[in-house]
Amino acid sequence: MSLSANLLLNTDSYKASHFLQYPPGADGMFGYIESRGGAYPDTLWFGLQAILREYLATPITHAMVDEAAALFAAHGEPFAEAAFRRIVDVHGGWLPLEIKAAPEGLVIPNHNVLATFESTDPELFWIGSYFESLWLRVWYPATVATRSRAIKASIRAALIRSSDDVDGQLPFKLHDFGARGASSSETAALGGMAHLVNFQGTDTVLALVAAKRYYDEPLAGFSIPAAEHSTITAWGRDGELAAYRNMLARFGTPGAIFACVSDSYDIYHAVDAMWGEALRDAVIQSGATLVVRPDSGDPATVVLRCAELLAARFGATTNRKGYKVINHVRLIQGDGVNEASIRHVLDTLLTAGYSADNLAFGMGGALLQDMNRDTLRWALKTSAIRIDGEWRDVYKAPVTDPGKTSKPGRLMLYRDAHGHYVSGPIDATLGEPLLQTVYRNGELHNEAGFATVRLRAAL
Repeated sequence: MSLSANLLLNTDSYKASHFLQYPPGADGMFGYIESRGGAYPDTLWFGLQAILREYLATPITHAMVDEAAALFAAHGEPFAEAAFRRIVDVHGGWLPLEIKAAPEGLVIPNHNVLATFESTDPELFWIGSYFESLWLRVWYPATVATRSRAIKASIRAALIRSSDDVDGQLPFKLHDFGARGASSSETAALGGMAHLVNFQGTDTVLALVAAKRYYDEPLAGFSIPAAEHSTITAWGRDGELAAYRNMLARFGTPGAIFACVSDSYDIYHAVDAMWGEALRDAVIQSGATLVVRPDSGDPATVVLRCAELLAARFGATTNRKGYKVINHVRLIQGDGVNEASIRHVLDTLLTAGYSADNLAFGMGGALLQDMNRDTLRWALKTSAIRIDGEWRDVYKAPVTDPGKTSKPGRLMLYRDAHGHYVSGPIDATLGEPLLQTVYRNGELHNEAGFATVRLRAAL
């Protein structure tokens, strides 16, 4: 998935000159990653293993150094050519670096240390910082996973209030529609995989590939046959009913689930007169579950009206919690879906007496794309430097923004006796140390399987 096979180019231009900027006698440096707060109070830590497997699986070669030296010379930047040739000649091409990280899947309050970086070669003490942008891109899968989990909590609350089957339905209540709205294939893969930490429904095929490649998961998600507007409008407006009848004939088998977008012309007519009258008996006799997809209009208004029309045509049962569950048919809302609209639609549906059983969501750009590094204010900061054999604390404390104050010293994440997370000095006795070595001198350690990540992230 990488744009360049040359790891030395996976950096920022100004990083190339930094090896000349440190104090004399420096031979050690320590840095850490944290979320400094933002849209959520905590972070679902996920995605570093994918970065390590993708980008540190191939050793650096002299040909890579040649390419990087030529590029930076033309680019106007100095380049530590001798240092990188040392990596090839002394370290076999592997980064002399130890990375420690929290177990992936843990949900950790913000302002805590999530990963640390320290060189194992005093002559290359700055090597971890050189690749800051590479490490820090973990912000993306971790932020998607955090957002997806927050939405899961909202949906779960609605199910607890209105459903007799919470755990069986929850994994399929938020479906990933985001691949086409993602900025790249890699974004779709990493973000789609991050969503699957919390749910099992997706149409982002690359997410399945990523989960298998980076977390050894044979199959992380599932989908169902579904129509799009072109497969309905291809029949012409006069052929709309025939298009629906074809969907039923192709996919309406006992126990099956299939979805059909039904707003190409008039969603209410399609729901009431076509699905609810002309095809009603065929839907029931098929033994399948039809999922009607409205795709335009105000989500809460349209979903509720469709639920009312479908309940009138197909009937509904009242569950043990006193909410109506429509027979044979469900709805999926895939337009205008974000955190706020999900809560609003569910609240509207439940207020009218309909269970959250009746509805799933498909989420696109707001799931995989509508975020940035500042959504959770991610940062990687140097916190200690060793000069002439003595470790010294390093930190920033800008008077104009106290929120950017960084942590000093060599750091560790702990879990105390009460289960709370706390960050502190590496040699403190604040509880159970949680950061584990995940990379050291070319070898990966303490890798997590996808099932383990899901278990840690469970609500």
